[in-house]
Amino acid sequence: MAAAIHTALPNWSQRLICELDVADQRADSLAKTLSAEQLNWRPRPDVWSVGQCLQHLWLSNEVYLPAISTSLKGRQRARVQEITPGWFGRWFIRNYVEASSESRRTRAPRKIEPDEQVESSILESFLRSNQIAREVIYRAGDYDVNHIRFTNPFIPVLRFTAGTGLEIVSKHQRRHLLQAEHVRQCADFPGQ
Repeated sequence: MAAAIHTALPNWSQRLICELDVADQRADSLAKTLSAEQLNWRPRPDVWSVGQCLQHLWLSNEVYLPAISTSLKGRQRARVQEITPGWFGRWFIRNYVEASSESRRTRAPRKIEPDEQVESSILESFLRSNQIAREVIYRAGDYDVNHIRFTNPFIPVLRFTAGTGLEIVSKHQRRHLLQAEHVRQCADFPGQ
């Protein structure tokens, strides 16, 4: 049944939903069995814990997705098969969002900084926020996400296309889940 639903979506929607599915699986395998101590363990003071990575992603979804969703209201329906970020969107993703040796490490905006201690329920919160992300992607599938712009809730002078914003959500998750996996693989990780 799910495959039939996905085939009605544009290519980019199908791809992003699959990427969110993978993110959910990674987060679940990372955090589902962790104790509160393990969830909050940090290898160094300047590195986030597994729980902090998940909380950061949840907070990011909570702030970013409503802005993208709102940008779709009242727009003409016009489907596109692929997301094509402009030069600035590509540059921003490559330099600040993607997990790579070339991306820049910057401090998270205050709105999405994780707490020092994270509750054990953070995995469920993150998974719920990804379900909302899927709903936004389903809705956005009927629009030209390459021309609808939204105001960036972190830097209001930046206006990305809805498509670029949805790419950012997915790539941002990949980056911080990789970060959480590195924490979990530390030799000092409790219970190893």
